[in-house]
Amino acid sequence: MSDRFIAVHQVREPKGVPSADDFAFVPGDMPVAGPGTALVENLYLSVDPYMRECMNGVWGLHNPLEGRSIGRVLQSHDPRLAVGDLVFHRQGWRTHAVLTPEEARVLPRAEGVPLSAFLSVLGGTGLSAYVALTRIARFTEGESLFISAAAGGVGTAAGQLARILGAGRVVGSAGSAAKVRHLTEDLGFDAAFDYHDGPVTELLRKAAPDGLDVCLENVGGDHLEAAIDVVRPHGRIVWCGAVSTYNNPEEPPAAPRNLYDVVGKSLRLEGFLVREYPHLQEEMESVLIPHIRSGRLVPDETVVDGFENVVDAFLGMLRGQNTGKMIVRTAQA
Repeated sequence: MSDRFIAVHQVREPKGVPSADDFAFVPGDMPVAGPGTALVENLYLSVDPYMRECMNGVWGLHNPLEGRSIGRVLQSHDPRLAVGDLVFHRQGWRTHAVLTPEEARVLPRAEGVPLSAFLSVLGGTGLSAYVALTRIARFTEGESLFISAAAGGVGTAAGQLARILGAGRVVGSAGSAAKVRHLTEDLGFDAAFDYHDGPVTELLRKAAPDGLDVCLENVGGDHLEAAIDVVRPHGRIVWCGAVSTYNNPEEPPAAPRNLYDVVGKSLRLEGFLVREYPHLQEEMESVLIPHIRSGRLVPDETVVDGFENVVDAFLGMLRGQNTGKMIVRTAQA
């Protein structure tokens, strides 16, 4: 147990790519749990691409930041949160948090499942993949799938989930040759390409010469244009993120030149926000936990140790230094 309280504050809004100077580590008095609350020590923190968008006008300056976390209850004044309970909550970027039962979800004790998985394949990234394929795309056995930014948290979860759902072919894009090898050699992708190697549309056509049924789009820009080009008539494009735009919110890339092909090919292009699907969390866990135990689904994670490294982990994630979900381990479970 740490006996110090430290929170990370955002101290300025970045112009373009953020830097460590945009943040400050702020020590303070240890929080005290009052009636109806519990004191939680954070064990794992999630850093995610959406947080880059939050840095411009959403989070606000000089306050502890928001983020998914897993912690252990140290003290409690409410019977719904017992000392020793492991809980999921959203008061990240700090060593400790005071929570009400409504702000915390007591995690199930799942033998054979690492605790960090509740921030990766069983967390928001896994739920994004699950919603995208089972609810938005309505993915079915034998269909083909393209995932952009496939080596990230959502991408690695989605590729493995597609295999479980009986995909006929799974293709991904990534940012390096090493990540391409990871997708094809470790995670079961049929094909993958480094988007630096040429025009994305040409690379995707080569990787999916027979076309695609479904695309899970996490990048935007040229990747979305490629998806529209290569998906077959009556195919589906599920739009989950646009990492290519996050560092330049005032100058997003031009819209895909072939956007009207959505009409000409009778495509369905649909976006979603995972925060609108919390009711599917327990369903997802019931489906995926047996596959984690069997080894068919691997929680693909890059884990950085030490609360002092949370900013570096966040910036590294934005630079693509992770494979799978980027997680910061701040204390031993």
